Amino acid sequence: MKQRTNFFGLKLQIAVLGTIIKNRKSWTGQRMYTPKFIQICLGSLFFSASFNMLIPELPSYLSSLGGAKYIGLIIALFTFTAGISRPFSGRLTDTIGRRPVMLFGAMVCLICGFFYPIMNTVFGFLLLRLFHGFSTGFTPTAASTFVSDVVPQERLGEAMGIHGIAFGTGMALGPALGSLIKLHFSYSILFYSSSAMALIALVLIVNLKETLDAVAPFTWKALRISRKEIIAKEAFPAAIINFLAYISFGVILTLIPDWTEAVGFENKGTFFIVFTIFSLLVRIVAGRFSDRYGRTKVILIGLLLLVIALFYLGQFQSESGFLVGAGLYGLAMGVVTPAIHAWTIDLSAPGKKGNAMATMYIALEVGIGLGALISGWYYQGAVPRIPNTFYCCAGFALLGAVYIITRQKKPSN
Repeated sequence: MKQRTNFFGLKLQIAVLGTIIKNRKSWTGQRMYTPKFIQICLGSLFFSASFNMLIPELPSYLSSLGGAKYIGLIIALFTFTAGISRPFSGRLTDTIGRRPVMLFGAMVCLICGFFYPIMNTVFGFLLLRLFHGFSTGFTPTAASTFVSDVVPQERLGEAMGIHGIAFGTGMALGPALGSLIKLHFSYSILFYSSSAMALIALVLIVNLKETLDAVAPFTWKALRISRKEIIAKEAFPAAIINFLAYISFGVILTLIPDWTEAVGFENKGTFFIVFTIFSLLVRIVAGRFSDRYGRTKVILIGLLLLVIALFYLGQFQSESGFLVGAGLYGLAMGVVTPAIHAWTIDLSAPGKKGNAMATMYIALEVGIGLGALISGWYYQGAVPRIPNTFYCCAGFALLGAVYIITRQKKPSN
């Protein structure tokens, strides 16, 4: 029954994406659902699946190497490298172009999948996680900027919602497929499958036409970044909210695999399937609402939903409670994410969209990294401690809601 539920979820996500592609002709006339937009969405789907399919099985894999006490570093090291690479990816996105930055990130994923079976010591594994983090430090920054280049600005929130659906589908397909592969094959096959997903993303991205008008050739000088270029101050409000919202995601990525088993599910990707289904269902509507009624109003609703979802996950420790909590969490993040992305573009300075997106993603990586590191340190294999981490995350989400309420409204909101 549980496996049937998982496959039903996958079919629903594929059906949603299929509907988008099937109706592309009527939408193309509205200048949003163009071949470029559909292609970047598909590329993001396979890219997301590539690294997310490893997440549910990595804690067990690290434990098998003798590194159980380092479980919190699985996500923390990955996001650390992603975070420190963001200023560079933002700068390069605005100078050498969106396409080469996306290609670099996908290539990192492709290479890492082949090295996991070779780096079979705790130190080697953790070192590879550091390197693997470069993938998400580059591709998502450039991909989100690319989306903003190819859609009408008055539909930017909706477009970010659709792109988020594609990325989120990869987040759900990846863990579900990863767990199935591990159940029936081996860790090595799982890692090689990750590389295969990255290769598909690479092929999709390489066929895209560059959207940056004034493209400069790559030089090592392009990597010299001043302090002013590390953070785009104009994007700071969106970055603060992203940080406070994504602390919970770091905790989810680290502890949900064990929490899934504790409540009785065999497939460790179950949470991510349910989470993503509900996230997909709400993203289009949330994106459109942010275009019509303002970014911060939609973000506030999402943050309040996030508080409720995290309390629910901690309070109801049963299979049904787990599934409802996963659905609520998906709704919350599906509302918050596209609005934050669109708000970041709204706040960006002319010609600096890549830098603004990088700033927003730096906050995301710091939030995920801290959430993973602290929760992993606190957890130490004691399942009864997990609900406390959810309550703590709810407090951070509530702090974000207070920030939105008290912040003076601006025209870009």
